[in-house]
Amino acid sequence: MSKKIRKQHSAEFKAKVALAALRNEEPVAELASRYGVHPTMINTWKRALQDSAAEIFDKSQKSRKQIEAQTDELYRQIGQLKVERDFLAKGLSR
Repeated sequence: MSKKIRKQHSAEFKAKVALAALRNEEPVAELASRYGVHPTMINTWKRALQDSAAEIFDKSQKSRKQIEAQTDELYRQIGQLKVERDFLAKGLSR
């Protein structure tokens, strides 16, 4: 009995297929056969693109990279504080 391995598609591929579906140049079934993806996945990606399209034009929202950079910096600071706390706890216990 063999396990079925799920394909992992890149964000660029999903966007390309979803945009093609939004354009309605050809039916979803034809897009599915051309790209080798199930029609349900295409419709899911299309819906996700439609739902998140407004975020692209929202100037008040931080970009994903800025959020990730801020999160990384906060985790770094937490790590540094833990090391300092442990160092001071060892010094006080002596």
